[in-house]
Amino acid sequence: MPTDASYAGFDRMWADLQPVGRVSSGGYRRFAWTREDHTLREWFAGECTARGLDLVEDRMGNQWAWWGDPDATPGVVAGSHLDSVPDGGAYDGPLGVVSALAAVDALRDSGFQPSRPIGVVNFGDEEGARFGVACAGSRVITGELDADRALRLTDADGVTMGEALKRAGRPASIGRDEDAVRRIGSFVELHVEQGRAMADADRYDQDHAAVAIGTDIWPHGRWRLDFAGIANHAGTTRLEDRHDAMLACATAVAEARGLAEKHGCVATIGKLQVEPNGVNAIPSHVTAWLDARGADEAAVLAMVEELSERAAADVSRESWTPTTAFDTSLAGRLHNILGDVPMLGTGAGHDAGILSNAGVSTAMLFVRNPTGVSHSPEEFAEQADCHVGVRALTAVLQDLAG
Repeated sequence: MPTDASYAGFDRMWADLQPVGRVSSGGYRRFAWTREDHTLREWFAGECTARGLDLVEDRMGNQWAWWGDPDATPGVVAGSHLDSVPDGGAYDGPLGVVSALAAVDALRDSGFQPSRPIGVVNFGDEEGARFGVACAGSRVITGELDADRALRLTDADGVTMGEALKRAGRPASIGRDEDAVRRIGSFVELHVEQGRAMADADRYDQDHAAVAIGTDIWPHGRWRLDFAGIANHAGTTRLEDRHDAMLACATAVAEARGLAEKHGCVATIGKLQVEPNGVNAIPSHVTAWLDARGADEAAVLAMVEELSERAAADVSRESWTPTTAFDTSLAGRLHNILGDVPMLGTGAGHDAGILSNAGVSTAMLFVRNPTGVSHSPEEFAEQADCHVGVRALTAVLQDLAG
């Protein structure tokens, strides 16, 4: 079990990450293949090297640190990601990476000798904030995202992923990596909760309620909506003569909210690109991105289909992940290890879900978030709860690798 030294190590690593990519809002901008991303990758490599772990990269640049040889026996892997959404919180992703390293420290401090290799992973481009496809790092190595398509994805400045990789000094020969996936015997991703289920529980003050076991991930997808208009002068063009792409987009934003309520799911249009993007110019083109999720897969798809019929737009799907149920036997084993902790489904996507859909035995642990807020500077977890998460993950790794 973790000692004071293990918790101190967690706190030190957490402090190391705090300034990287922080912006004036108090949130973070840590996008794939940027200077901030490079700093985070170097930090991870340094932490792994200091522990004598064998650090390797797969064909998408995801970083894997191994205690033991996963080519001899598939290992038990923990970890998450270090990138963020625009102005995102500190905990989404980094909590899982730092906790995994702290759990390795705790196991070593206790004299534990694993019979199976233990790995710590830092997945790249999980949020999809730069190139628009979430979990790109895990999707590419499992073959869910075609490498050629990934290289053609563009950011807001028109830079392709291939160009970004080249600028970052990375090889552009990305692709499916069956060897990397084969080395994963089981994967446990610890993550901050992205909602209020645990914070609202009656057992809030009890230690065991600080951690929950994930049961499944709701189906979710992203769609691109292109609205066409005609550019014209905002001050001289009569209202009846306007063909305003933004007006059609605004209607779709409101429609998405109403249709989500109707179908019992959630939907958000949170990103726009406007042409010509002038204060005094009527928009000639607006591109919007829809994020839709829900517990019922059919309801989500029906909602998007109805929006597509109503919206004056060309609608194309950019990503879709069906319902992901984690390995029930592994979840049951975690429940036996951790005792009477909550079981929790989530509407947020994770690399754990991509691996699960690829046939990897996968589970998740969630750490309580008292604000219930995520993808925002208000995202939070108490230090004591983070330590409980480290303790839980240490117990899990000890059991699975023992």
